[in-house]
Amino acid sequence: MSTVAAILKHKGYQVSTVDPNARVSDIANLLSERRIGAVLVMDDAEQMLGIVSERDIVRCLAANAARTLEMTAGQLMTRAVQVAHPDTTVEQAMQMMTAGRFRHLPVVDHDTLIGLISIGDVVKARIMHQDTVVESLTAYVTGSV
Repeated sequence: MSTVAAILKHKGYQVSTVDPNARVSDIANLLSERRIGAVLVMDDAEQMLGIVSERDIVRCLAANAARTLEMTAGQLMTRAVQVAHPDTTVEQAMQMMTAGRFRHLPVVDHDTLIGLISIGDVVKARIMHQDTVVESLTAYVTGSV
């Protein structure tokens, strides 16, 4: 079974982060420029305080209109962030994301942030695994093993 560590090995370990005082307008620009869906909010000691996603921004815009753009990451962020660990399986990560209805999952190893995976990363890993299984079964059935 594939793990979150395998996803990060393939994807990379870079995580976009912001300070809790970053303005939402700046976060929106960062998300757009980097073509990503979320940033982690970190304090000066590199401790994760929360996450701000595109969905968070859209919901706040619906509730607060243009005032949202002047808010800070600290005001808007989701504070209760679930995390995965390197040995979390892809299936476990998918179950966490589906049950919690979120699309980004920080990966922590011994209380240190090492990466961030998205639902797209998880789906890609599952498809790659399924392709490998199909190829193996096809080779077995056709006797070309």
